[in-house]
Amino acid sequence: MPIRVYLNEEIERRLRKVAMEVYGRGSISKAAEDAITRWVVEHEQLLVELNVPLDPVKAVRGMLRHVKASGVELQHESRRIRVERAVKKG
Repeated sequence: MPIRVYLNEEIERRLRKVAMEVYGRGSISKAAEDAITRWVVEHEQLLVELNVPLDPVKAVRGMLRHVKASGVELQHESRRIRVERAVKKG
């Protein structure tokens, strides 16, 4: 399935120039695949090193059991805090 990517004009111009010098014919696709492959490999490794949980909900379940307020009470409290901060800034 094709992927569409939009780049700003300066990056596109530089990509076209350098890709043609490096890869020749079919340069944009080759350069894009090379760049994306490097990005994926780098970020896959980072995710392994960070040990990102497969199920983030399961990972945090029970972390707030010591809090006595209900979810609705916490929402109201967070709204109050946001309003206070907005008033102080404005």
